[in-house]
Amino acid sequence: MEKFIITTGKTIDLAIAAALEELKMDRINVSVEVLEQPKSGFLGIGAQPAKVKVTYDAGEEALPAPQAALSSASRSKPKPFVPQSQRKPEPKPEPPKAPSAPRPERPAPRPAPKPAPKPAERPAPKPAEPPREYPKAAPGSMEERVETFIQGLLAHMGSSAVPHACRTGEDTYTVELVGQNLGMLIGHRGDTLDAIQHLTNYVVNRDAAKRSRINVDAENYRRKREESLQRLAQKVAGKVVKYRRNITLEPMNAYERHVIHAALQDTPDVTTYSTGSEPNRRIVVAYSRYRSVER
Repeated sequence: MEKFIITTGKTIDLAIAAALEELKMDRINVSVEVLEQPKSGFLGIGAQPAKVKVTYDAGEEALPAPQAALSSASRSKPKPFVPQSQRKPEPKPEPPKAPSAPRPERPAPRPAPKPAPKPAERPAPKPAEPPREYPKAAPGSMEERVETFIQGLLAHMGSSAVPHACRTGEDTYTVELVGQNLGMLIGHRGDTLDAIQHLTNYVVNRDAAKRSRINVDAENYRRKREESLQRLAQKVAGKVVKYRRNITLEPMNAYERHVIHAALQDTPDVTTYSTGSEPNRRIVVAYSRYRSVER
């Protein structure tokens, strides 16, 4: 069963956050409809908060317990009053017979002792994978320029990670960051990794006649994030088709939005489009039949 609540906030995001806090649910499990846009007013006069309608699945409601049926004694009519002098004497109950002595039971045969279980054999530990060897960049090559810049950038960030660049295509290079505490370089949802990649592309292509694309990764974060976004897209598409309601995802960068669009481009009855402006641009997963009827 679907239910909804209406909340307000200074912005649309704050109103959604207030609803999620009250429901103790994640953003992916609800659908949001904006009822009123926020207004700032003039000098605080006439300001109006944002109002949103958040719909969620409350599950099946429990049916009320059936009332106990009346016994036949309670439905019977009361017996007429009879005077004591006219009542018939009730027969005296017979004394109970002495129980016969129980027959002695034969002792049950004891079960044969079970053999002791053999100790479980532990699987042999897998041999540790040898560390990956990276080829050394040739002097004066693009790989060396990229590694030199990123090495200096990481030193300013207080990281001891080592960059290894290699060519993966025509004018395309991949940089793998290797070392300890790489979570600091990845950042929240890859924000820091995206910043390192953006700065590297800007510096390398600043005075170049032909543009090169540099992809920076650490601990295979890009591949893991892409797989996670593809699973999220399929889960949201299932909810959209089931409830026939549009679902707006959280803000994503251009690369992550591209992954969502590509994952759902062949999904029946579902279409995707982006709304809003950077850095809060979002993807809307919509029910395609519903949108065609609206038009």
